[in-house]
Amino acid sequence: MSRDPVQADASLADEAYQDGILPHVSRTFALTIPQLPVGLRVPVTNAYLLCRIADTIEDETPAAAGVTLVLLQRFVAVVCGKEDADALVRDVTPQLSERTLAAERELILNMKRVVAVTARLAEEQRIAIQRCVDIMCHGMHEFQQTASVRGLARASDLDDYCYYVAGVVGQMLTELFCSYSNEARQQRAALQDLAVSFAQGLQMTNILKDVWEDRGRGACWLPQEVFTRHGVDLAQLSPGHPDPRFDAGMRELVGVAHLHLRNALSYTLLIPARETGIRRFCLWAIGLAVLTLQRIAATPGFTSGSQVKVSHAAVGITQLSTNIAVRNAWLLRRLFDWAARGLPLAAPAVARRSPRPALHQAGPTTAEHHIGARHIPLERTARR
Repeated sequence: MSRDPVQADASLADEAYQDGILPHVSRTFALTIPQLPVGLRVPVTNAYLLCRIADTIEDETPAAAGVTLVLLQRFVAVVCGKEDADALVRDVTPQLSERTLAAERELILNMKRVVAVTARLAEEQRIAIQRCVDIMCHGMHEFQQTASVRGLARASDLDDYCYYVAGVVGQMLTELFCSYSNEARQQRAALQDLAVSFAQGLQMTNILKDVWEDRGRGACWLPQEVFTRHGVDLAQLSPGHPDPRFDAGMRELVGVAHLHLRNALSYTLLIPARETGIRRFCLWAIGLAVLTLQRIAATPGFTSGSQVKVSHAAVGITQLSTNIAVRNAWLLRRLFDWAARGLPLAAPAVARRSPRPALHQAGPTTAEHHIGARHIPLERTARR
């Protein structure tokens, strides 16, 4: 049966909208998503934009916690096709704060176009994305409501936070990769074992880089447990007052992030070598994260993320070198070792936790089922 030309035009227009808004809400994903094979670009872009909408609802609506949770519940229902997007947009838009970026506001206003793309995806892709958004919305809200400059209590709480804002994305991406590639599907179990750790490495790098920006917003995602060992009270920190004890705690966490990024490389090498687009998507992110850790480790006392930002030249070198080595596991390992030289490395047991359930093993995807239930992993992985 031939496709309705009107529907086909609408579909192409919605996908074009996704491509157009992406660079305005994420420079990183605007760089890496085009490296994916054509069959993955639409669902991965869609997944990112949905997560960004959820993030905006959580961060930019100054309503009471209960009201924000209801908005997130309704968003999950919209993504699952159980509520009208326009009705939610009408209720969310007036509550957005003045600091909401113009691109984020536009994305909210065009929510219907984004979820229309979700609805047209293959069932396996759609379910993976819906479950990711569902779990993320609950866990993200839970942590945001307890955020403070005191930091998280334990290192395991940091694992939980990273899981909700990144680990579930790693699981979802794995399902999308496996739905696209039969060869990758054969590695699904091994990929899912590493997916959360991969995402945690990227997320921890962002947390360490943005520690002072987050603090300016009244949040700290560092674990007090780590800094207590070094005699530091996170609640008393302020930028511009160097403290070698704080630097020692940060270096310890750099070692943890480094360990997770080594798992990220192992994950990438499980992707079939002929899937060069998927590998580049992963490798560029890993390479930039390792170089960022190097900048953090080499700049004790930094007071803003801009001071440890990777240069444009380093970005170009990362792209070129990984593109050359993309099919060669031995060479990729050597490149990683070279980029990570001198970085501290946590003991392997730090990342050896009971595997979190993969998205395809989770329960039914409905807002009523997941939101309000507690999605804590069995053991205690851009935000943007």
